[in-house]
Amino acid sequence: MRRVSRGAMALLLAAGMTGAGVTAAQAGTTHAGAAQRGTVQAVDILDQLRAIPGMQVTEKTSALPGYRWFWLEYRQPVDHRKPRGPWFEQRIMLQHKASDRPMVLYTSGYNTPETMFTAEPTALVGGNQISVEYRYFTPSRPEPADWSKDDIWQAATDEHRLIGALKTIYKGKWISTGASKGGMTAVYHKRFYPRDVDGSVVYVAPNDVNNNDDHAYDDFFKKVGTDPECRAHVKGLAREFLKRRPAMLKRFKAAADEGGWTFNILRTQDRAFENSVMDYEWAFWQYSLQSDCASLPAVNASDDDIYQTLDTISGLSFYSDQGLEPYIPYYYQAGTQLGWPTPQFKSLRPLLRYESSYQPRTYVPRDVPMRFDRGKAMRDIDRWVRGNANHMLFLYGSNDPWGSEPFRLGHGSRDSAVYVAPGMNHSARLIDKLTADEKAKAIASLKRWAGVEAGTQSLKSAPAADDPLQLQRPPL
Repeated sequence: MRRVSRGAMALLLAAGMTGAGVTAAQAGTTHAGAAQRGTVQAVDILDQLRAIPGMQVTEKTSALPGYRWFWLEYRQPVDHRKPRGPWFEQRIMLQHKASDRPMVLYTSGYNTPETMFTAEPTALVGGNQISVEYRYFTPSRPEPADWSKDDIWQAATDEHRLIGALKTIYKGKWISTGASKGGMTAVYHKRFYPRDVDGSVVYVAPNDVNNNDDHAYDDFFKKVGTDPECRAHVKGLAREFLKRRPAMLKRFKAAADEGGWTFNILRTQDRAFENSVMDYEWAFWQYSLQSDCASLPAVNASDDDIYQTLDTISGLSFYSDQGLEPYIPYYYQAGTQLGWPTPQFKSLRPLLRYESSYQPRTYVPRDVPMRFDRGKAMRDIDRWVRGNANHMLFLYGSNDPWGSEPFRLGHGSRDSAVYVAPGMNHSARLIDKLTADEKAKAIASLKRWAGVEAGTQSLKSAPAADDPLQLQRPPL
């Protein structure tokens, strides 16, 4: 599959629904029939799930051996400070193995994938897994949407309520995990509800404490990798796109006409094109390896080849209304609490026309009010991690731009660690890429927190499926 939409502002839509559906009623009939035939068994997990107040359950055909697959919808208050007010239904995917096994709570920080997959911690502990969709991502969005409730505390409290409900069934150890914004989500949940889970494995999560100081990103791009020719080549291609603006826009317009793309959010195709160019260098290092430089076209390649690499790395369709609309909740959060990167595009000047548009406000419709909290929320999170982190692993790739502003542990942290995987990018499977000593330590910590005996499960013996959306993340 062609690798697309992987830049700082680039994502693709979630994968389609997979598997034949089995309704709760149908599944319940099947299990009841087994009981009538004299089978002695405990209450089935489907019936236990359906007994949770506010929970709707549909069982789907499992694609992973040893697991049953349930799609859940759990009623959540729009405002947890007013629990009797409006509500919405939050979507959760449950991969059930056994109620006495550890539970891994995974969130992408965006939509939840409509397919079964195994997060790295799930594989290592041989556990159950729930994939929680972040509030305000369709279909887990209140209607009408009160955007002021799309904040980190409300989302953390969604998970807190859900965990409380599911712990009536899954009484063993709980591990939270996620990558990129999902990793950030795991940290924020741990900060507000530190006793909900027994450990957290946080992948490639940025920590933008001071939104006004982004020199770390510029320092990163000056020295990323070990090949200065690769760094220069990527920068040269980004500049070449702007030099060939008319030729690039001609191809972009043709693709937009064919796809029926509109550009009301970014206003013009020219602005959309330029934002994709500003994403190119970031996108390459975020989801490519240094070895991929060999596959890039020469700076003097044809217009078609030059356009193709921009589309492949940045994903031009994302900059249309159709590409941006599903991710408005993310850009809203980036522009109100999370912060965003502002690298200096010195190598692209004076060819840029819209450099000031490289910010979240650009990607959110003007009728949605936004006000940045000036870093208040992120400073609180950073202080808590340095002073209180307990049973937390932070993992980064050394060639990932988001490692420029990582979480750091302080004197108050306990039984926690930060690891950096050499030569790796924005990946959610980094434990397996650590040095042998660090890998052993990370796995030992995770298994201890999960109450799993050492050596009972390995990455080689576990299902290899991974979150299909992991290669489709915006980095803001």
